[in-house]
Amino acid sequence: MGQLCVALVAGEASGDILGSGLMRALKARHPDVRFIGVGGPLMEAEGMQSYFPMERLAVMGLVEVLGRLRELLKRRKLLIQTLIAEQPDVFIGIDAPDFTLNIELKLRQAGIKTVHYVSPSVWAWRQKRVLKIREGCDLMLTLLPFEARFYEEQGVPVRFVGHPLADTIPLDADRQAARAELGMTQGPLVALMPGSRGGEVGRLGALFLDAAERLRQLVPGVRFVLPCANPTRRAQIEQMLDGRDLPLTLLDGQSHLALAACDAVLIASGTATLEAMLYKRPMVVAYRLAPLTYWILKRLVKSPYVSLPNLLAQRLLVPELLQDAATSEALAQTLAPLVADGSQQTESFDQIHRTLRRDASNQAAEAVLALLEQR
Repeated sequence: MGQLCVALVAGEASGDILGSGLMRALKARHPDVRFIGVGGPLMEAEGMQSYFPMERLAVMGLVEVLGRLRELLKRRKLLIQTLIAEQPDVFIGIDAPDFTLNIELKLRQAGIKTVHYVSPSVWAWRQKRVLKIREGCDLMLTLLPFEARFYEEQGVPVRFVGHPLADTIPLDADRQAARAELGMTQGPLVALMPGSRGGEVGRLGALFLDAAERLRQLVPGVRFVLPCANPTRRAQIEQMLDGRDLPLTLLDGQSHLALAACDAVLIASGTATLEAMLYKRPMVVAYRLAPLTYWILKRLVKSPYVSLPNLLAQRLLVPELLQDAATSEALAQTLAPLVADGSQQTESFDQIHRTLRRDASNQAAEAVLALLEQR
């Protein structure tokens, strides 16, 4: 085997983190490896020459996508042609399934080995997409064990590599240090995490603030901290706070600091529930979707749970209050006892953390190189 050439495509910041870790692990084993494709600043720092800026791929939401669909399709077509001409030893699509799965399919048909890193979430459970994955990729790398079981059942070659967050978040986060950093050393502290997207915060923000007001009557001296994903979210929350009197501190980003510092979390379903679990903080999960979306999802999704801690534990470990069940009264009543003692949840969290802590980047690199050995 001559010089190893690895192509990678990442579409957003989380993919850039995964990609750079994988590149580092591959370089440790093959110092003269060459990287091509599309990545962000972290992947570029590891030695990738990105064909175009990753930002051009990071599009959220359908409306925005439609506005840029022609550009995206044109870029994808050109990218596929370029990669087939380059003939890398392997192509690794990192997340961004709507963009990368199609590239994988075309490259695999051209005889290039393909890997998909990070299982598409809820939409993966659409059988049709699984068929596309089975056709398009030689190997699926999943961050979570239940995803790997799912692909095994579907006959897709898969390797569970663990979750990079489980590697970076300490097994025992220092609550006192985090509180000192926030200047909130006294009394119970609850983190409010209503999501990072405008729509989520629109549906959950006021509900979470109402729940916080009710919780003050149940937990004397409680204070709140709310990490805002970006300035737009912060403005949105500030508007909701108008006319309320809550002992609430807004943070810019810093969600990990909020989780490390708090006693319990009121949280929207999503990746943040995994982070709260890794920080061993007891939580109540709430979610509200547009009624039609919820109705469709209920029919599509075969899982009994929505939150990652429950999917990982395969039982109802953390309370999930969805749609009409998510009232401010119910959220406050469910959260109050957890502020005092959430050990029933957190004992299980530690074990799950250890399961997910597998040195993901090195596991992924080993799996990719093992695929290349197969002839």
